[in-house]
Amino acid sequence: MTSTIACPNCGKRNRVPAAADGVPQCGSCHQPLLPWIAEAGDDTFAKVAERSALPVTVDFWADWCGPCRMVTPALEQVSQDLAGRVKLVDVDRLPRLSERFAIKHIPTLMMMVRSEVVAQRAGGAPAHELRRWVEDAVKARA
Repeated sequence: MTSTIACPNCGKRNRVPAAADGVPQCGSCHQPLLPWIAEAGDDTFAKVAERSALPVTVDFWADWCGPCRMVTPALEQVSQDLAGRVKLVDVDRLPRLSERFAIKHIPTLMMMVRSEVVAQRAGGAPAHELRRWVEDAVKARA
């Protein structure tokens, strides 16, 4: 599972894996490809999120959900602000994961550090509030 993004340093397009050791780097200029936003499925969640070297913000959402669509830009901003320190993993239509983590409402955000769920919240918020929530959750487990 890969996505293609342009390097923020040189502009070269790179395929970025959803899971990797460390932080993905540009194949041309070797600078980090950040922010790291990945998608995961029921069968890839462990590899993409739980085994990540970086703290992971998991977004449980659905494309038909208005609040979910409103929180997406805020999460992308937080991922940009904290590039290299957190990884954002989007999950959608994942019944087994939703059941496993007892997700009752969407959007629900979950912070994982070294495969441990350290914080969870339902509903959206502005970028500055989400950033503070992510930073506090990561500090609590650092």
